Amino acid sequence: MAAQMAVNSGASLWGPLKELWETVDDAILRKQLESVHLLDLQLKKHKPTFLSLFKNPPKSAEQREKVRKASTEGIAIQGQQGSRLLPEQLLTEAFILSDLFDIGELAALELLLAGEQQQPQFPGLTRGLVAILLYWDGKLCMANSLRTLIQSRHGKTFTLDLSGELVALTTRFTDELMSQGLTKRVLTLVSEISVTREFERLQKERGLGNEKHRKEVSDLIKECRQALADSLFLWTCQSPLTKDDTLALIGHLETVTAQADGSLDSVNLALVMALLYCLDVSFIEQGTEDREDLLQALPLLTERQYVSAVHSRLMDGQSWKLPGLQAVCRLAWALTLRVLSQLPQGSALVEFTEADEVLADQALLGDVFLFMKDGMLGCESLAQEEFYIRRLHSLITDFLALMPMKVKQLRNRADEDARLVHMSLQMDSELPSSLRKDLDHLMVLIGDFYSKDTFGLELGLEFWCPTESLQHTSLHGSYLGMALQRPPHKQVVLSKFVRQMGDLLPSTLYMSYLRMLKGLANGPQCAHYCFSLLKTNGAAHSDNIQGVSGSPVSWEHFFHSIMLYHENLRRDLPNPDAAQYRHLPIRGITQRELEGLTSFFQLLTTIVTWSENARLALCEHPQWTPIVVMLGLLQCSVPPILKSELLHCLAAFGKSPEIAASLWQSLEYTQILQTVRAPGQRQTAGIEVELSEIESSCEEYPLTRSFCHLISTLVESSMPVNLGAGLRAPGFQPYLNFLRDCVFLPFPTRAYRRPAEKWEVADSVLEVFHKLLQDYEPQPSDFIQETVEFQGEQIPAHKPPGHSILFHLLNDSPMLALCLSLLEEGVRQLDTYTPFPGKKHLESSVLHCLCLLDLALQKEVVFMDLLRESQASLIVSPLEQLLQGVSSQTRRADHIVNIARYLYHSSSNPEAAFQSAKILRRIANYPNIQIRLVGDFIHNQAVSDKLMAGFVECLDNEEAEEGTETEDDLDPQKKVARIRHETQIHILNLLITSLELKSPNLALYLLGYEVKKPVSSTNLQDQGVLGCPRSCLHAILSLLQRGTEKRSGPVLTQQAPHLAELCYQVIYQLCACPDTSGPTMRYLRTSQDFLFSHLQHLPFILEGNQIAALSQMSWLMKTAAIELRVTSLNRQRSHTQRLISLLLDDQPRPHHAVDGEMGMEEETRAVSGFLHFDTVSKVRRKLLSVLDAIDFSQDMPELLQLDFFERAQIEQVISNCEHINEQGHTVCNVKLLHKVLVAEVNALQGMAAIGQRPLLMEEVNSILQQVVERNRVRRSLSAKRHALRSWRSLVETLLTACPSDLIPADDRQLIIRDLLLDLHDKVLSEDAAGELMPVVAGAVFTLTAQLSQSVLSEQQQGVGSEPSSGFASIANSALHLILRKLLDFILCTGGGYQRLRAHLYGSLLYYLQIAQKPEEPDTLQSGKAMWERLTAPEDGFSKLQRENLAIIESYGKALMEIVCRDACDGHEISRMLALAVLDRILSIDRQNQWLVYICNSGYLRSLVESLRQDDAALQSLLTPQPPLLKPLYIYESKMALLTRVAKTCQGAVDLLRCGLVAQLIECQVFDMVPDSDSHRVMRDPSGFIPTPMDRYRQILLPTLRLLQVILTSTSINHQQGAAQVLQWLIVHADTIQSLLRCQEFSMAALQELSLLTGIISKTALPGVLEMGGDVKSPALMEFQGHINRFQRLCLSLLGRLAGNERERLLKQAEITAPGESAEQREEIEVAMQQVCANIMEYCQTLLLQSSAQAQFSICLFSPSGSEPAGRDGGRADMSSSLPSMAYSRVPSLGLVLYLLKNSAADFFRFHQSHRQNLGKLQSLDQLPPEELKELCQGLVLGPGGVEKISSVQRSLLAKRRLVQLINNRAKLLALCSYVIETCLFVLWRHLEYYLLHCAPTDSKSSLLPGADLFRSRLTDASLVELHASGGRGLGMSRVSRQDLDSLKTDMAAGFGEALQRKLVEVEGLYSQVRSRYTFIQALVRRIRGLLRQSKS
Repeated sequence: MAAQMAVNSGASLWGPLKELWETVDDAILRKQLESVHLLDLQLKKHKPTFLSLFKNPPKSAEQREKVRKASTEGIAIQGQQGSRLLPEQLLTEAFILSDLFDIGELAALELLLAGEQQQPQFPGLTRGLVAILLYWDGKLCMANSLRTLIQSRHGKTFTLDLSGELVALTTRFTDELMSQGLTKRVLTLVSEISVTREFERLQKERGLGNEKHRKEVSDLIKECRQALADSLFLWTCQSPLTKDDTLALIGHLETVTAQADGSLDSVNLALVMALLYCLDVSFIEQGTEDREDLLQALPLLTERQYVSAVHSRLMDGQSWKLPGLQAVCRLAWALTLRVLSQLPQGSALVEFTEADEVLADQALLGDVFLFMKDGMLGCESLAQEEFYIRRLHSLITDFLALMPMKVKQLRNRADEDARLVHMSLQMDSELPSSLRKDLDHLMVLIGDFYSKDTFGLELGLEFWCPTESLQHTSLHGSYLGMALQRPPHKQVVLSKFVRQMGDLLPSTLYMSYLRMLKGLANGPQCAHYCFSLLKTNGAAHSDNIQGVSGSPVSWEHFFHSIMLYHENLRRDLPNPDAAQYRHLPIRGITQRELEGLTSFFQLLTTIVTWSENARLALCEHPQWTPIVVMLGLLQCSVPPILKSELLHCLAAFGKSPEIAASLWQSLEYTQILQTVRAPGQRQTAGIEVELSEIESSCEEYPLTRSFCHLISTLVESSMPVNLGAGLRAPGFQPYLNFLRDCVFLPFPTRAYRRPAEKWEVADSVLEVFHKLLQDYEPQPSDFIQETVEFQGEQIPAHKPPGHSILFHLLNDSPMLALCLSLLEEGVRQLDTYTPFPGKKHLESSVLHCLCLLDLALQKEVVFMDLLRESQASLIVSPLEQLLQGVSSQTRRADHIVNIARYLYHSSSNPEAAFQSAKILRRIANYPNIQIRLVGDFIHNQAVSDKLMAGFVECLDNEEAEEGTETEDDLDPQKKVARIRHETQIHILNLLITSLELKSPNLALYLLGYEVKKPVSSTNLQDQGVLGCPRSCLHAILSLLQRGTEKRSGPVLTQQAPHLAELCYQVIYQLCACPDTSGPTMRYLRTSQDFLFSHLQHLPFILEGNQIAALSQMSWLMKTAAIELRVTSLNRQRSHTQRLISLLLDDQPRPHHAVDGEMGMEEETRAVSGFLHFDTVSKVRRKLLSVLDAIDFSQDMPELLQLDFFERAQIEQVISNCEHINEQGHTVCNVKLLHKVLVAEVNALQGMAAIGQRPLLMEEVNSILQQVVERNRVRRSLSAKRHALRSWRSLVETLLTACPSDLIPADDRQLIIRDLLLDLHDKVLSEDAAGELMPVVAGAVFTLTAQLSQSVLSEQQQGVGSEPSSGFASIANSALHLILRKLLDFILCTGGGYQRLRAHLYGSLLYYLQIAQKPEEPDTLQSGKAMWERLTAPEDGFSKLQRENLAIIESYGKALMEIVCRDACDGHEISRMLALAVLDRILSIDRQNQWLVYICNSGYLRSLVESLRQDDAALQSLLTPQPPLLKPLYIYESKMALLTRVAKTCQGAVDLLRCGLVAQLIECQVFDMVPDSDSHRVMRDPSGFIPTPMDRYRQILLPTLRLLQVILTSTSINHQQGAAQVLQWLIVHADTIQSLLRCQEFSMAALQELSLLTGIISKTALPGVLEMGGDVKSPALMEFQGHINRFQRLCLSLLGRLAGNERERLLKQAEITAPGESAEQREEIEVAMQQVCANIMEYCQTLLLQSSAQAQFSICLFSPSGSEPAGRDGGRADMSSSLPSMAYSRVPSLGLVLYLLKNSAADFFRFHQSHRQNLGKLQSLDQLPPEELKELCQGLVLGPGGVEKISSVQRSLLAKRRLVQLINNRAKLLALCSYVIETCLFVLWRHLEYYLLHCAPTDSKSSLLPGADLFRSRLTDASLVELHASGGRGLGMSRVSRQDLDSLKTDMAAGFGEALQRKLVEVEGLYSQVRSRYTFIQALVRRIRGLLRQSKS
């Protein structure tokens, strides 16, 4: 037992029943096919509940005991582990609830627990009060389910169009219920349950809360009773009841009583109707196909006992509590018997059928028609149920058609009574007491019954039999649309009844007959027939006995009578100034006549309202002139009530614009409202007086109301501008003043006999204001004060009425104040939740006020702009500021709060809530108001809760439905559903707008964030947790979450796509905003699992609304991207992993089935999985299927085909009407365009134009349709772009921001491959829209970059093991496919889309990078012989590269053309990338096809010549604060490409041929070396913009590199290059010399020097000059001078760099940048070695060029062997024999020796380091972590960078660093070895000369002359003579013996054994290994020989 005693936290009396109702609703009313299966399950489960309808679980002692112990021992709760202790208070409440409803204790406890859970949904209620609501809601769900199940049955009256399976299911189920006594149970419940009884019980136990709670409880109880009664009614509509059930129903009706006003309540009405349908046999006449089956099932025909029992029960003499009701039932039974008697089966029932007459008489005696009018028509629900109306219609018409004799009797009786009345009037005696008014009642009943036609059925048509004369074109004399056919018998009888009753009509029936006609004229066709009847009556009887007037019921008679009245009354027209005006005796119209006139005018109003033909025919009738007569009567003294009818009638005429225009003039002429004062007139006349004098004192205002109604109609039909012209200033103003000042403003203070009338007056006048403001569009002319001439003087003209109203609303005027106080009064009244007189009109007035405010907010912007421009002297304030004013009633600024409070009443007043949301949304656009609003909203806690609840309630509303615009005139329910939906849309837009503003804002408050503390400190909770109220966020999430657990996905995306889109947008904004992001993402992730549950249903596919579906997906994907980024950053790996696998997996996920339902496919999958183990089918990756959902093709609307309008002009107009809407799309305003075009058509003059008007309008229509289609296309494209962007950001986040180890490398490559191929396939399809290409190109770029990185990192990790299958995880074939698609994409973009191609070039570069070989360590091992290298198999890189090239070349000239064109001009970035692509392709193009193309097609020349144009831009870059750096980047790209071209001999030659060097010579930018110190101040703080000096170097270095490459490429056979380069050097000599004199050696300066010295060493040679050939000798001299200067500078540079300067430099590098010191130092070392090597090479070349033998060679170094000594880095110390200044220009040989020594030492140092690093690289795995860290330090930025990276990354970085070090050392070793070799050669050459060939000068001669000579020769002519004379004389004549001796000794000392051994070792270590043989050994040997020889 204990197991069964677990508590269901969903409350068994509520939760399961709610679920049942939802299933029934889905399956039957929403027609969802998938719910039928669920319905079957639910019905089986709930059958006992249905059988014991509304029976509660009984109490039991055991339960009571268990509940009592729950506070100490706890109680088990279903679905939760263990038992839970419950507080004592809760248990006490449970016992109270159990006693209150007499339910089991556990059930009571469950209800309370559910109440506690649901409490947040009901702010302000305790759990007990919520439990009471849930209890009754459960009952209502039960009753509703029963009603809906019965409604779906198959039967005789209606069908719901459901599937046969479903109908069979419900019919079977309900039949079982019925057989178990459902009817009696329902009748018992209906009589037992009563609101008052329940309320008494609840009141006693304090079970009633606030007003809203009381109303909700009473509504639920009433709805329960109603649903039960409806169930029976619906049953009898479809199938008959059994005998017992019918008798039980009759028995119940016997005891029914009426309400206070004599009418039945809706429950009893339903039961009466149920009985009437039981006795209904009218369906027999409708020959439906299943008539026979229905007849078989009809107990009236098949069961004799049934008829007998019912008959005897109804014939019973005992009277019911409502005799009228008994009469109705008897009449129905009599008619049933009459029908039966006419059927063949009826012969068996003769004994009963003969009693029909008797029954009918009894019914008439019971005043049956009176009861039907008062008791049944009086009930409001009658008009709301179509089948009630149809049944009563058949009852009335059956009586008239089946019992014609009875009708005749009634008429005779009425004639008789009329005579008696007439006689008694004649004799002044009392009226006889025996008068029966049956016919009177019947006519009034018919009149009242047909005058309400809620569903537009026009049932009254059956009373009109079309005669042939009425074959009118618009209505083909139809009986329900069947043309020219003999009308049915019944129709003939009925129409005869109408006509005969009017013949010789007794005066007593006159009003009743008119009332009947008024009812029967209700509807367009009926009104037409009635009009014709009254017309023919007059014509037929014109020559009748009655003389002139014809039939008393004819137009002729009516209008004749009215004219007579008018004649009579006009004579009595009073003088307005006469004092006795007020006390006129109303003579001429008696009370009876008044009633008759009133009835006639009402009939006239009805006919004229419905039939336009009648309106025009009556107006144009020459004798009757109804409008003139009526206006005449209005001026006479007739009672206000009649005047009111007259005005109503005029309003009906005013519906036709053509009549309205003349009616305005007549109104003005008759001065009904006095607009012109006669001079000297003391007081006003007309309606103003009536209002102030008569109506106010009577406290009734019918005239005022009808006047407002008339004005309202006329304003809508036509608005004359020149109203009253000639008599006053023309315009509507006097009417507006009257309505505002005399009607609207005083209305609250007037007295009203009937309280409801107060609101009726307000409603009618506000309606006029609303219409006027709605039609008003502010125009510039409204703000210019115009004048009109009147009686010779100028008076100011009136403004349009809308202008005046808007002006009043934009000022703190009484009108605005009254509107606002009305809103406050309205919300106060609604908060009472009680009905009060005039409630409907109050709601309507409030609605008009809200609309006025909304319109004012909408139009104020244009209004105020125009006002500002016009400089008129009006002052207005923006309405949103006025709304912040203080209310006069409450003394608080609560106007906006009052407006917002209408949202709380959205369930009862959807329209007001809608307008309120609209106003709030407009106000929300103003940031300054938002902050105050939040303060106002949270100022008072109670109000704040209500406001929040109001917003939430609007969003939660389940009845809202998204509809299309065309459903305007559909049933009201749909309309309300749409209004509710629009309200939700406005609220969401309000949130979206507010979220963009700074906090605190409304959105944060409404979504439940902190507004008093920092937003980010919010801790979001589920509703109810920690007292957290239900906020809009909860509402939005519950909207979105509905259906996510089912396979079909979120319901909202299908049912309300636009709403869903906005919901997703709000969520995205919350996640994207930095303040709200943290709390929101946390809440969504933990409490809701929001993203996963929604992403798994992607893609959303909506037939017919793909735009919305794309937008929904866009916001969702953008949110997902943020989530992935955030979880990756926070290292929440499991969350990231889950989302990644959801989006990227191509293995099917196990789908959890819902409610144990397992689909077929899952079962088969389970079986197949059992049989085959590994055959898992692949599914499409989620990301790809989302991409599939974006359709790249876009159907464009075709061009306009116009016959009348000019196309160009129309396009101009269309573009003028375009604006940017809220979503940021450019769309055309269709309404505005329509206005413009129609105005254009209307402006056409002449007959031709009028004839062609329909054609013109047709064309206007086609233009508008075209524009609508264009708007749709724009929206569609924009949605696709947005979706693609979001998709791209999601893909990019997945690949770049998520931890890379979550997606294994091989998977990663396959995913990228799939994405790339799919993207390309879509974008390359024929019909892909160009607008989407840029986004795709961006995505392709990212994906290719990722692919390249992935492949590279994979290769780095898997070094050493060549992957066998292709190149990487991704197969080569896939790579080739990607390349082909990429190139196709480039080609398909053609000429346009250059910016887009930038992305594609970037992608191509990344792609080509894959095949680039990684850097390998230079081990210095010659390794394999040359042959082995040549025959080695091709490695993966070269293979891929070769294949890539083949593919690229297969595209031929087309591709070359595009790339080259982009490289030459266009957008900067595209140019740079195109240049880079060319560079890359040229580097792999071994056949030089591209190179040939570039050279031959002139692109190369174009590029070269563009350098000259770049000069100016580059010069501007050297200013301290440069403009953009673009020119620099393009220049660098260009130079890189040219350098690439120059690397081949052919290319270099082509470049020279194109005049490259000539262009460079002309560039002046090289001469603009910036002053390095002056710009220190101008440093860019971010470090992004380089200093001017750096910028200069960025310009110079590429040129130097290019020149160097050209020299290298052309050196072998082509000295042309060297000569040209030398020319460049000489043109820019000053600059170059200043660079060579470099003051401080920075890294950049050294690079510069290394390049310069390299170029100089190859060009500044005597031999090059001869190459120049035609240079004249003066110029030759000058060139020679420049060359000598270059030589001198180079040598002095060597002195500085080879000397002690070097140590200082390296030290300095360590001090300035200790962080980067290692790498910096390495680079500096390389650069310095390079400079030394270059200079030494230069020396070597000079020596070699001067002479082949030493004795004729020049001397570059002075004969001094001492090494440079100064530690301060001074000059090298020269020989003591000469003053140092003499040698200052010429470095000594000691310097060369010093350089040689240092180089040798360096060599060994570098060699050792190289060996160590190689060792480390080979044993990388064994390195200690500290060492790894140290190695990475150089490559990772930031202090803690190394700590953060993973171990795999760390070893990769360490490896890269080691390779870098090894290669750096290898380069240094090569340089050292070269320097050593050249030094030895230079030494040897000099020593050979000095020691062997040089003859010293006389040693005895004085030192000084020699020194002078030396100095003068060196300074003046420098070294020119040296070259000219072969260089011997100088040296020999100036070198003394002493010098030579000291040289010898120094050299011998310096060039010792140790050094020699070292040098030989160098050759051994390096040169032989490199298989390159040097001359080191030979040179060492020779120098050694020289030194020895000279010794000896």
